[in-house]
Amino acid sequence: MKNILITGGAGFIGSNFVPYFCKKYPEYRIINLDKLTYAGNLNNLKECENYKNYVFVKGDICDRDLIEKLFEENDIRGVIHFAAESHVDNSIKNPGAFIQTNVVGTFTLIDVAFRHWMNGPNQVKVGYEDCRFHHISTDEVYGALGATGYFSEKTPYAPNSPYSASKASSDFIIRAYHHTFGMNVTTSNCSNNYGPKQHHEKLIPHIIQQALAEKPLPVYGKGENVRDWLYVLDHCKAIDLIFHKGISGETYNIGGHNEKSNIDIVKTICAILDEKKPRSSGAKYADLITFVQDRAGHDFRYAIDATKLETELGWKADETFKTGIIKTVDWYLQP
Repeated sequence: MKNILITGGAGFIGSNFVPYFCKKYPEYRIINLDKLTYAGNLNNLKECENYKNYVFVKGDICDRDLIEKLFEENDIRGVIHFAAESHVDNSIKNPGAFIQTNVVGTFTLIDVAFRHWMNGPNQVKVGYEDCRFHHISTDEVYGALGATGYFSEKTPYAPNSPYSASKASSDFIIRAYHHTFGMNVTTSNCSNNYGPKQHHEKLIPHIIQQALAEKPLPVYGKGENVRDWLYVLDHCKAIDLIFHKGISGETYNIGGHNEKSNIDIVKTICAILDEKKPRSSGAKYADLITFVQDRAGHDFRYAIDATKLETELGWKADETFKTGIIKTVDWYLQP
């Protein structure tokens, strides 16, 4: 049985990916390493408890002794690296935590993998030829777009927040281990994810939670900032494809072709809730929308060109935003 280390598997995207991966690949033994910070939730992995090919380990990716122990005791043959601090507002308040986890943690993982899989630069150990390290990143490393254009894999990096700067640094570390040491790595940069199990600090679950509590729905500035929204299970399927079929050393952008402004997102959620769970007063949820001071350094627009992933690996998003947002609201409405 091939042992695969997944980091951050109790977070939003990870807790959607791990059950999908465990079920699809019973021949893999999945070791889920998560520090269980405020954003990690083992309740989101209840379905994995009965899987014989699943193991959970609580720990920090910056703990080199622990990472080395996991590699030695389990003979890790693949890494899928989700673990990251990811909330931009938090990176403004406490950037040091982002540098530690996203930069130091990524370095620790890739360096231990290198020493376990290889004897030296471009010298893969016999039997370890198929070992791969996949690194999950964000489109925010590219900076911001104006009203037109798209991020491609060739877009120059221009991170504008401590969060995106730390993720850009981690991307370059992975790149360096491929070009200097010949490691088998792939990287993916995704657009904004949404779907079940997302922490309430993020826009969509926060708006749903606030609306159901009939509290103000805060929207930065005028709500004109635009993001490309990707349903989380579509993202999981893309990662699976890249991990197994992607070309070593390559980066793949993952986007949902669903550009929406923040105010459109909020109004869409309000309309769905008006239909599925009307307010007892008869008022509309949109009446709760409140515009607040814009976030410092708030990038105007992100949009992904996923042509490379679609044409070279055959990936295609299954969900439109219209179908995905209804599934998402339905999940949060569950008792």
